[in-house]
Amino acid sequence: MAGQGDIFVVDDDPAVRDALSLVMSLEGYHVRSFSDGAAFLAIARQSVPACVILDVHMPGRSGLDILKELEADRYPAPIFIISGQGDIPMAVDAIRHGALDFIEKPFDADTVVERVREAIAAQTQRAGNGAGDLLTAHFPGHDLLTPREREVLVQIANGASNKEAGRKLGISPRTIEVHRARIMEKLGARNAADLVRIVLKDMRA
Repeated sequence: MAGQGDIFVVDDDPAVRDALSLVMSLEGYHVRSFSDGAAFLAIARQSVPACVILDVHMPGRSGLDILKELEADRYPAPIFIISGQGDIPMAVDAIRHGALDFIEKPFDADTVVERVREAIAAQTQRAGNGAGDLLTAHFPGHDLLTPREREVLVQIANGASNKEAGRKLGISPRTIEVHRARIMEKLGARNAADLVRIVLKDMRA
């Protein structure tokens, strides 16, 4: 298989780094591993990979700190957070700060490969398609939404279920639900129908 781009793996656990490096290398990706956030940030600002897999728990800078410093919601590559079962609130917080999605430990190698492949494909398609009307439209609260929240909003407005939206954007239905709740909160919508009304009413005006 031909090279498919760089994957950056950021984890202080050498066993996790080695496992992910092996799995992704076998799929044809070139993997660069980082044991701490500072080394990763120095490279990530100069060179954008195809995807980032970032541990949420690390000594010094946490995964959350790194997302904030990198301004992850504007970073052009998808970023996955690795989190344990008890870290779900932290993973949700990471999504709010720009992570694309989270991968729960213990993870299945095939699942990780599939999730990364889908995320990269969705990112490539997104870059090729340009912005849809809703992505660029101005409606009340538009400026409060992150770029990813606007993408999720497009899917909601098109009537997609969480599962369908997740498949289209390369993220899990659970993460779509997180974004949906945030969008509704920011725009003051009570439900999905209300949300679509708020957005489309202003666009037709």
